Amino acid sequence: MENSEQVNLSVVIPVYGSELVLAELVAQLHTVLQARVELRGRYELIFVCDNSPDKSWTVIESLCEQYPWVRGILLRMNAGQHNALMAGFAKAKGKVVVTMDDDLQHAPSDIPALLDQIEQGRDVSYARFKKRKHASWKILGSRLNDIVAGYLMQKPRGLYLSPFRAMKAKIVADILRYQGPFVYVDGLILSVTRNIATVDVDHHDRYAGDSGYSFRKSVSLWLKMATSFSIVPLRITSFLGLSFAAFGFLLALLLVVQKFTINVMPVGWSSLIVAVLILGGIQLVALGMIGEYLGRVLLTLNSKPQYIVNEVAGFDAGVDRQMGMRP
Repeated sequence: MENSEQVNLSVVIPVYGSELVLAELVAQLHTVLQARVELRGRYELIFVCDNSPDKSWTVIESLCEQYPWVRGILLRMNAGQHNALMAGFAKAKGKVVVTMDDDLQHAPSDIPALLDQIEQGRDVSYARFKKRKHASWKILGSRLNDIVAGYLMQKPRGLYLSPFRAMKAKIVADILRYQGPFVYVDGLILSVTRNIATVDVDHHDRYAGDSGYSFRKSVSLWLKMATSFSIVPLRITSFLGLSFAAFGFLLALLLVVQKFTINVMPVGWSSLIVAVLILGGIQLVALGMIGEYLGRVLLTLNSKPQYIVNEVAGFDAGVDRQMGMRP
């Protein structure tokens, strides 16, 4: 398929530590996409290598030479899954864009089910896994994230925010308007549409290798969601401060009443130090929360890039390689 031809589907996949999976992933995608008549010869696969420490980029370059519909983007520094997706979105030409993981836990054979929802008029369709093949801490963290997302971003009840999703090109275009460095794709999707469907699919074992998504990265992603799309954490901190201030004034009033009624003042270092530690801790949490917001504002104003492209493969000659490229 030539780059100049019309593209009906773009599949964007961030890559990290998956050199042993990529060839099989491409083979399965080719089989599935060729079987769909309207996609036959009119699709592209964009791998975004997120500065992977293994030989993933070498494999991607080889696949680009072998398959004319495969493209590759190598990021100079690790940017994170969601930022890497933005790099792929910037070069996706498809009328519909599908995102999925690189480890074959998301089956290419489930892509048609997601596309069917798009054809029925949905802007976005998410895969919802019947039973996840992840570590327990990841599953619990995902459930917590789901609850928090429902509160902070007004996520519709029952909607599972999965990295396996399909969306119309116009939604991708709206997402790309975001210029900040702290990308949370699901938050951006929920900020531009509520016309979203969910499809139940199976979750599979990882084809090879180990996951590169650590607990630290999960916490970082949660902070992006909490501080980039809502000021609720600040409001909670303010409410907590007001609550303890009111509690302190109430205790002061009780002590005054006690002084003039029974003229006995309890002496106790323990109660005093506990109160100081509690109030001091709350103040530090509040300052930390404010600092998190201010730090993100500073980095955004300083135009910190979402990603930096180091090298590309499989695209037309002259493709834009600029820092934080846009369509």
